[in-house]
Amino acid sequence: MSKSKNPETIALHGGEYRSDPATTAVAVPIYRTTSYQFNNTGHAANLFALKEFGNIYTRIMNPTNDVLEKRVAAIENGLACVTVGSGQAASTFAILNVCQSGDNFVSSTDLYGGTVNLFTHTLKKLGIEVRYADPSDPKNFEKAIDDKTRCFYAETLPNPALRVFPIKEVSDIGRKHNIPLIMDNTAAPVICKPLDHGAAVVVHSLTKFIGGHGTVIGGCLVDGGNFDWTADPKRQPLFNEPDMSYGGAKWGEVVPQLTGANVSFAVRARVCLLRDLGAPLAPDNAWGIIQGLETAPLRMKQHCSNAEKAVDFLTKHKNVERVIYPTLHKGAVGDRTKKYFSGGNGALVGIEVKGGVEAGKKFIEALKMFYHVANIGDARSLAIHPATTTHSQLTEEELLAAGVTPGYIRLSIGIEHPDDIIADLKQALDASGKPSLKAVS
Repeated sequence: MSKSKNPETIALHGGEYRSDPATTAVAVPIYRTTSYQFNNTGHAANLFALKEFGNIYTRIMNPTNDVLEKRVAAIENGLACVTVGSGQAASTFAILNVCQSGDNFVSSTDLYGGTVNLFTHTLKKLGIEVRYADPSDPKNFEKAIDDKTRCFYAETLPNPALRVFPIKEVSDIGRKHNIPLIMDNTAAPVICKPLDHGAAVVVHSLTKFIGGHGTVIGGCLVDGGNFDWTADPKRQPLFNEPDMSYGGAKWGEVVPQLTGANVSFAVRARVCLLRDLGAPLAPDNAWGIIQGLETAPLRMKQHCSNAEKAVDFLTKHKNVERVIYPTLHKGAVGDRTKKYFSGGNGALVGIEVKGGVEAGKKFIEALKMFYHVANIGDARSLAIHPATTTHSQLTEEELLAAGVTPGYIRLSIGIEHPDDIIADLKQALDASGKPSLKAVS
């Protein structure tokens, strides 16, 4: 069953796990352990020298996490996956795995606000430069390249703009220069497969749609196994220069020799970054995410179906200035939704309420079923005002570049009955258009 290509089956049976070998338990156990017994001194030495692979310490790997990693990798059509403590850690590791001080990378302007802060401020302090490119024209990425550019970075379905990223177009540019495209696919699991369109690496905040229940935080990096890290040693020095912390190993060469697979990115992230920086995913959290993953393909169908119905309602309401949704974009941007998405168009919906900031506040505070929270991807419906919350650290110029206007509201449509979702939206929108008591008096 683990050979299936269908996400509904992989989510339940993938990861080479059938039952616990010690107890025959069907459910994946939580391995609450820090350490693992070595067979003998030779076995221990081989593990630490990477002459063979196995469990060493839960900061680096854990059997519970291993099942989750294999299932997520299979769903993304990748070869290997590394789980970490959060989606933000995944984004950080993705860049640090290819960039060092003095290097740069090119990122899409359409990004989550927290990622913008990470790239613009924190990585800058480490000597790594981000260069932003507007994805409306893929050629903007090529214009930003120099000999120190190590990767491209983008989100499949960035909020709040909800413009599907030109994955193949930018990937093709990158591969011409031996630059990998790293795609954050958090908002579009199952319905989009960036690796199939040329991306080299996929990252996820597992907290969101894959976990799905707002109970645990986690992240991951999926290695597509489709990028040649040794083709241009000067372009990818971290995979071609000796790593003295592992006896001079050259990761682009040694990993395929040891594993028989092109998973140098995943192995380096695990044995270097997790080893040195920590940020592992706790096995209890991995177990929680596995529970969510088992139903993620089914939930995504309901999320997307409900979102389409909500969009249809919102476009007709008199108090809505504008609706933002992937299928509503015109021209090349709208065409990308059809090109890259299958089985749905996402659960995120943006609206601009008539009346600006004050009307937006009224709308948020009038919601009864929707939760006012910073998360996306819960089974339940969520709403937030990005300009004063998730994107509040950005400058006015950065806000507009990201598509955040003062009256913008982000909705993450859940899996409740669509009639109930629409009823809550209707009563909140009706309330947003009523004059305040102060104005009446």
